Amino acid sequence: MTVASETTARPGLAELIKRLRQCTGRTSEPLATAQAVAAVLTELRPTSRLLTEAERAGSPEGYTRTTLHTESGFSIVALVWRPGQLTEIHDHLVWCTFLVLQGTETENIFDIDGDRLVRTAQRQRPAGSVSGVAPPDDIHQVHNEGDTVAITLHVYGADLDKGTSVRRNYRMRTASQ
Repeated sequence: MTVASETTARPGLAELIKRLRQCTGRTSEPLATAQAVAAVLTELRPTSRLLTEAERAGSPEGYTRTTLHTESGFSIVALVWRPGQLTEIHDHLVWCTFLVLQGTETENIFDIDGDRLVRTAQRQRPAGSVSGVAPPDDIHQVHNEGDTVAITLHVYGADLDKGTSVRRNYRMRTASQ
């Protein structure tokens, strides 16, 4: 669990944690929890100031993850995406809700059709967008197609100190496969 002194250095984090605790234990339905968390993020509107200036800069090596808080019911993680950076195609073990704090996030949505992975949609999410998802309908790839740094705040329904939220990574087949 995050130590209290760490929350005071991150404006708004203590209140966010308090409010998330109030809504994450109400139901065993993952999508309902993700939607309740989305309502909290929409109301509180945390900002990129949760991160230090150095954290907001990201890394040329790939998108960065800064864990802001973990406990048994949820984890709060900020991701910083420089232009062109992306995740692998993946899905999750638990629900996830996220808020775009800065820039625009592009999300490719996939489904499995027989033995093939098929892109079914692409969503552009500008700053202020909030979304919540839950398995099993959460195969996606996230990237920054813009020309400025994008920052997203994710709340996952698990203690990420004990592992990852990713269930598996996928690979698109090429014509020769």
